[in-house]
Amino acid sequence: MGALASNRKRGGDEYFNSNFNHKNKALYSNSPDFQLSKKPRFSLMNRSPEKAIVSSSNTVSRISRYPEAKLPFPREVHAPVRHHKFGLSALIPSQDSVKTHMMGNVLSRRLSNAKRQAFDVLRYFKKEKEVVFVEDDDEKEKEAVSDDFSVEEVEVIEKGKNNTQEEEKNVQPSSSSVVTELNNGSLRVESALDMLSLNQEVADVSTLEAYRKLLESAERRTPKLKDLDFQIELNEKRRAALQALRPEQKPEEEQEEVVPREPFTPLTEEEMAEVSRAFSTKNWKKILVSHKNSSIDIRGEVLQCLKPGAWLNDEVINLYLELLKERENREPEKFLKCHFFNTFFYKKLVSMESGYNFRAVKRWTSQRKLGYCLFDCDKIFVPIHKDIHWCLAVINNKDRKFQYLDSLKGRDAKVLSSLAKYFVEEVKDKSGKDIDVSSWEREYVEDLPAQENGFDCGMFMLKYIDFYSRGLRLYFDQEHMPYFRLRTAKEILKLRAE
Repeated sequence: MGALASNRKRGGDEYFNSNFNHKNKALYSNSPDFQLSKKPRFSLMNRSPEKAIVSSSNTVSRISRYPEAKLPFPREVHAPVRHHKFGLSALIPSQDSVKTHMMGNVLSRRLSNAKRQAFDVLRYFKKEKEVVFVEDDDEKEKEAVSDDFSVEEVEVIEKGKNNTQEEEKNVQPSSSSVVTELNNGSLRVESALDMLSLNQEVADVSTLEAYRKLLESAERRTPKLKDLDFQIELNEKRRAALQALRPEQKPEEEQEEVVPREPFTPLTEEEMAEVSRAFSTKNWKKILVSHKNSSIDIRGEVLQCLKPGAWLNDEVINLYLELLKERENREPEKFLKCHFFNTFFYKKLVSMESGYNFRAVKRWTSQRKLGYCLFDCDKIFVPIHKDIHWCLAVINNKDRKFQYLDSLKGRDAKVLSSLAKYFVEEVKDKSGKDIDVSSWEREYVEDLPAQENGFDCGMFMLKYIDFYSRGLRLYFDQEHMPYFRLRTAKEILKLRAE
């Protein structure tokens, strides 16, 4: 029994101590000066039950005589302290005080955000960029003028319950309010300009201000423009004075390239009728013309190669080249000094059996036979026949070139090498001089009238020779080939090239 009373007594004492400690701990826990000290426990284990009961009642009466705990005076703090809005203090740790403290902070933050947004709108509502005029050392002036008015971007900050997010929104100058929601719409700032009572007729004031700024900017540019006009006028007068001191020079008139009429003279009705009769089958076996110097006879069947769609043969080509030489001799002032090899020359010079062979053509160009030296000619024309295709090679002594002309844009380095070797040996054989042609250009002429079918290559080759011997550019094209066929037939029938 004594043990039970003793335990009960001790339990009662611990009950008071625990209740007292919990209450005081809850009361002082939020105080910065609170310190929990250990108090001695009352031990009743060795006392009798009667003494224990008396001691318990004395303890209760003694505790009841203690005054209630009072909050200590706060210590004076000599460091920066955060002062709370609305006079709320964090020293009162009750639930109502905590709620009031939180509400005060929220309201203060919202109020500060609303003010900041309103001032930002007013600050960035109208902004004019500076106009800077830059002048360099060379008296060249540059004016960099930005737009007088521009729409500035205003950041509107919206805070949610949990996270803080920043969103940028464009505010137009004509807008008079900024509406944003803070903390799920509990607080709404309907007009930042209305809060500061500065939103009266903002649109009209902005318009007038814009016109005023634009006018001022134009007035600032006016003196610079006038100065530039004066500088331009002054420089023009200086330039005119300098030109007056120079001797008079007549401007060169640009002469348009005129296509000559001679190579394109149309045939008369009589000439057309004569060519038509020559193409008739009645004259198939008849000798139409005979050329005494070259001993070439042209029968009706040979002349058929000049009809459209036919391939030119050796007799027609060689006779036409003879007529071109006679034309040069007849009117030397109108044509270049040329030599025209026939279609058999290159076959003798470069044969399939023996290859290059100068001796085979050595006697073809004696001065007694030609009446002139070959190397005195401006241009030497060499027809090249490749099975079913006609090309042209030119020893251009005037321009120091070896040229290759192909209506199908072909190339043959062997032809140019053989002709270069031949010309060196020809000059050595006829004059005893050694010439060096290593510096001569070997040109594949690309700016040529192109063949667009499979049968006009011979006609293209003859016209290359005709125009080059005149000293002309190649003005013709594929569409002229039917006319050139009739004209060549007419000139062969008359034995006169024009």
